[in-house]
Amino acid sequence: MSSRTMKALTRLRCEIFNTSYNPLNLRTGAKYLRARLRGPSMVNYYPHVVNIAAIARENPEMELVDPRERQRLEDVEDRKRRGKGTPKKAKTKADSRRAAKKR
Repeated sequence: MSSRTMKALTRLRCEIFNTSYNPLNLRTGAKYLRARLRGPSMVNYYPHVVNIAAIARENPEMELVDPRERQRLEDVEDRKRRGKGTPKKAKTKADSRRAAKKR
């Protein structure tokens, strides 16, 4: 068979079986689009971690206290007392540190 008839046969076969006709063998990414998704398997593989903060947010009547969050808040208060807290936000353009440097 000639190459012309082979191309016509391949095109007809692709139409019949509903596959893509790619005579130039260009990369289409079809291999990756057909592949099984990995996300659901990965989610099922890793164990579910209990998050105390999420439980406390969902059930405020239980008054649960997350020890890590309490320690974080104490550390923030301690830094503020020592003057190491976050700087105040500038209310006006004149209050900003950049404006003070330019003068």
